[in-house]
Amino acid sequence: MADRARLAARLGLPAMIALGIAGCGGEDAPTPAPSPPPSATSFSVTPCLNQIVPGTGSTVAGLIVPDTITVDLSKPAGFPNGRRLQDPVIDITLAAIFLDLDVHAPDTLFRIPLNPPANDRPFRPDFPYLALPQGNPPLSGSDTATTFAFADQPASAYVRVDRTGMPAVSPALVGGPLKNPFNDADPVDDATGEFVPELSAQLKLLTDALIDDLKAAGLTPCAIPE
Repeated sequence: MADRARLAARLGLPAMIALGIAGCGGEDAPTPAPSPPPSATSFSVTPCLNQIVPGTGSTVAGLIVPDTITVDLSKPAGFPNGRRLQDPVIDITLAAIFLDLDVHAPDTLFRIPLNPPANDRPFRPDFPYLALPQGNPPLSGSDTATTFAFADQPASAYVRVDRTGMPAVSPALVGGPLKNPFNDADPVDDATGEFVPELSAQLKLLTDALIDDLKAAGLTPCAIPE
């Protein structure tokens, strides 16, 4: 075992790999400890839905039903109060539905270094605000909107294909059979509570499956044991 450890060290292998090589094979190989099974506890997500999202004065449930996006000009701009191009919308939504917002800020998941720190090309400070187009080779363009051709059809000429006020809601909290009905529905339909049982049930399933991982990452979930 000592010889294998020295060999691993000479090869410059990381410590964890070196330990693995040192402990594999032979009569002196230790028996690995079994991994603890995932928690079998069932969790209530009611506290998650009832917690207040900082800066909004609204509960999580109030932000996802109806599935719209609102703007309060008396509060700082930034999702979920409006939506800026640089806002980490999905990360904020997932933090709101999984994490205790009395412990963690809504941007907690965005600050985990798995995401790019910014858009690959800077957004423009003036209309139309989007970054300049890219190509191969990169396309040049003007910082003004003078070369854009804007559609002038009336609103009646368009059909809404999807709704994305809270973009993580449909992908994460609506099961397959209800995705099309949910996307085809109107926020006015949300007032009937038609989708509330589905949203709650999917959040509970995800929480029961992920809560061990959230805790292992040092995060405090908003759900509590039933």
